[in-house]
Amino acid sequence: MKTPWWFLRKTPLALILWPLSVIYYMLSRLVFGVRKIGAYKSRRPVVCVGNIFAGGVGKTPIVRAIAQELGAPVVMRGYKKCAATGNIGDEATMLGRAGLQVHTGNRKSNVRLLDSQDDDSPIVMDDGFQNPRIKKDISILVFDERLGLGNGFVLPAGPLREPVGAVRRADAIIIIKANGGRVRKINLPAEIPVFYAKNQTISPYGGTTRLAAFAGIGYPKKFFSALSNVVYKKSFADHYQYTPEDIEKLKKAAEKRKAKLVTTEKDWVRLPEDVQNEIKYARLETVIEDRFYDWLKEKLRCRH
Repeated sequence: MKTPWWFLRKTPLALILWPLSVIYYMLSRLVFGVRKIGAYKSRRPVVCVGNIFAGGVGKTPIVRAIAQELGAPVVMRGYKKCAATGNIGDEATMLGRAGLQVHTGNRKSNVRLLDSQDDDSPIVMDDGFQNPRIKKDISILVFDERLGLGNGFVLPAGPLREPVGAVRRADAIIIIKANGGRVRKINLPAEIPVFYAKNQTISPYGGTTRLAAFAGIGYPKKFFSALSNVVYKKSFADHYQYTPEDIEKLKKAAEKRKAKLVTTEKDWVRLPEDVQNEIKYARLETVIEDRFYDWLKEKLRCRH
C-alpha cells in the first residue's frame, strides 16, 4: 500500500482515527507480552536494528553498513517474498547483493541455526524491535530527519508502531541527516546516545541527462528529491511488484520526454531480469559516523 497522506500531518482525519490507534496499541502490547514468553537467548551477540516509524526511514542501508562492518550474518523476515526476487524479498536481495549472509523467514529458527555453527561473531537482526521472541544484546533505532516522528500518532492515525516512549528500550539511535529541505525536530531521551548517518544517492547517468524516475518505497519523494534533472516521477506502493504493463507504460512515459528510466535498487531487484538490463538504478551510499562503530564494538566487548 502507499503511505497514507495524513501520516506526516495532524489532520482532522488523523484525529478521527486516534481512538483506533489506542485500540491498536493495547492489542499490540498484549500480543507482545504473550510472545515474550519463552524468548530465545542466543549464545552469539544479537544486534537489533529497528524502528518505531512504520517504514520509509532508510533502515536497510543502515543494516547493510553495520553487518558489513561486523562481518555478521543478517536474520530478517523477508517482507514481500516472491519468485522475482528468488523468494526472499527485495530487502533481503539487496543485502545478499552486498555479499552478506542473509537468512529470511522465522527469525527465532534462523538464530538457532546460526547458534549451531562454529562461529561467535554477532548476528544482526533486521527490524526486530517489536519482536520479543529473541532477546537482543543491543537495540538500535533508526530515524530520518526529514520524516521525524511524522504526526506523532500511532497506527493507523499516524506512522508510529509504538508511542515515542518506546524509544527508551533502545541502546542507541541513528538519525539519517537530511540533505537539504525541511528538517523535523525529533525529541529523544537525553540518556540515549545519538549518532548520525549521511545518505548519498548516486545517479547512473550524467547530471545533464533527463531522468524519468519511479519508485515503490515508503516515501518516494525522498528518492525523487535526491536526483537532478527529473522530468517525470511515478510513485507505486511500497514493495510493489511490477507487471509488464507497468514497465511498458514507464518506457512510453520516458520516451515521450526523451528521458532515461531510473529507480531505486530496492525497486530494481523486483524487476524481471530482461528489464534489469534496460533500466538502471541510482546507488544509495550510507555512511555512519565512526564514533558509532567505536561505541558498538565497545558494547560488544562488554558483553563477554
